[in-house]
Amino acid sequence: MATVAAVATLGGMGAWSGEPFGNDTAADWAWELEENDDWSFVADVLGQVFQAEGVIDQDVATSVIAAAEVVAHGLGRATQDDSWTEAVDAYVGRAGTPPDFLVELAVSALALATGPTSELTELWAEDPDEWRAANGRIEAALRG
Repeated sequence: MATVAAVATLGGMGAWSGEPFGNDTAADWAWELEENDDWSFVADVLGQVFQAEGVIDQDVATSVIAAAEVVAHGLGRATQDDSWTEAVDAYVGRAGTPPDFLVELAVSALALATGPTSELTELWAEDPDEWRAANGRIEAALRG
């Protein structure tokens, strides 16, 4: 897949799919969930995208997309459920159901992380179908 190669080369981020945890940055971030047991950690990550000035850094965007998927898991609407999301499932087991404000925050943050001012959008521009489809599934899951 040309896009995965482009992301790995241009962004310095290893990617193997367009799924939320289909790259090194998000997979590594998921392990940080083991140190947390409430939704404030995810809220902090989602909030990073609103602090960006100008172009949104690819690592911030990647973490925001992963955090949005964690919220979807908390709602019982996971879009990715595999070995890469085991830490997510354990976290949700400790944190419980996300509050409504966090769901709305995740929807807004996801839109920015995948929007035109995101480095990640630029990196996936060559062949965006898989990535956009995965992010569309997250948005749909968050909206219920």
